[in-house]
Amino acid sequence: MPTIKTKIQKISSKGQVTLPAAWRRSIDTDTIVVSISGDTLEIRPAKLENSSEYTVFDAIRDNNGKGLKLKDLQNIIEKLD
Repeated sequence: MPTIKTKIQKISSKGQVTLPAAWRRSIDTDTIVVSISGDTLEIRPAKLENSSEYTVFDAIRDNNGKGLKLKDLQNIIEKLD
């Protein structure tokens, strides 16, 4: 089967995009980096195995989808120390 390199995808009303399963399997990670430059949106795999970075706060998971004020995030981080 040929590898699909370009595909038009619909963005949901919640701003979500589904990546084809074959693409997800081929990148061997469940984390991506999304960047924008002008009218170009780039989605690429994030390889975090060699990184000490991790998610401290996830608005959907930790705050019912609501954002967090910087001061509140700082307080959470201070409690982790």
